[in-house]
Amino acid sequence: MRRKGAFTPPSIDYLQNTTARVFSPPSTVFFAYDEFKFTYFLVFMWQQQIIQLAPKTRGFHLITDDIYFQVPQIGDYKVGMLHLFLRHTSASLSINENADPMVRQDLESHFNTFVPENQPYYLHDYEGPDDMPAHIKSSILGCELTIPITNGRFAFGTWQGIYLCEHRNHGGSRSLVATLNGEV
Repeated sequence: MRRKGAFTPPSIDYLQNTTARVFSPPSTVFFAYDEFKFTYFLVFMWQQQIIQLAPKTRGFHLITDDIYFQVPQIGDYKVGMLHLFLRHTSASLSINENADPMVRQDLESHFNTFVPENQPYYLHDYEGPDDMPAHIKSSILGCELTIPITNGRFAFGTWQGIYLCEHRNHGGSRSLVATLNGEV
């Protein structure tokens, strides 16, 4: 099968400040298949913005609704992906149960036992006893997620939600880079 066509990649500009929103124009992929006389147009969209989260206490916090609220364009996607990147080294992101709040408490208790504070082998302790354990917890859980989108909603399982895992006693506000791509 011979394929003819042209691909116009989406333009992605870099964010100049934390309040900027970057939207690229739709990109079109055109395919023509000689044998089947079939033409297919697909419109891709790339969007990127910074999400600011209010300061949270130490622990595991559901932020799924915050993401939907701050990135309402999710509803425009038939199929796509949302990539979230947390721009901090002492907090993390995770997907876990969103129904029972005791799960979040149990996770916090486990991680505090698993990665304790005030260990004599910690050399990096300039910012307090919770700092190095926060970096370790962040490395274990990670600072990014990719979430599939189907018909304008996250394609989660029944009890799944997005967690901000705050590992500092006073972590402050957190910012995420949210990148959407897919078919609108």
